[in-house]
Amino acid sequence: MSPTTMMEVPQQVRAFAGSSVDQAEKAFAAFLDAAAKSVALIPPPASEVPKQMLSMTEQNIKASFDHARKLLQAADLQEFAQIQSDFLKTQLATAAEQMKTFGAKITESAKHLPA
Repeated sequence: MSPTTMMEVPQQVRAFAGSSVDQAEKAFAAFLDAAAKSVALIPPPASEVPKQMLSMTEQNIKASFDHARKLLQAADLQEFAQIQSDFLKTQLATAAEQMKTFGAKITESAKHLPA
């Protein structure tokens, strides 16, 4: 392995970064909880689209935190780049599926609107 591709990140730095990711994830979980409580106050069927958006947001943020943890464990730049590439491919596929689902949910919700 070439010395130019090695990532020498001290374990203390990795641990601090990991702790920061954990703290950010906890803060975001609290935000999502508050958002879910707000959405729960919206009567159906008007609540369906916000619930779907919240679910998608939660899924995307969880994937981002998992991705950050994987990056912290990368041994070298090649592994780092591969993790990043895999994440981007997965997120593009997820975004396409979420847009399809979201579009269907909006179409369904529009059918229930008063004329």
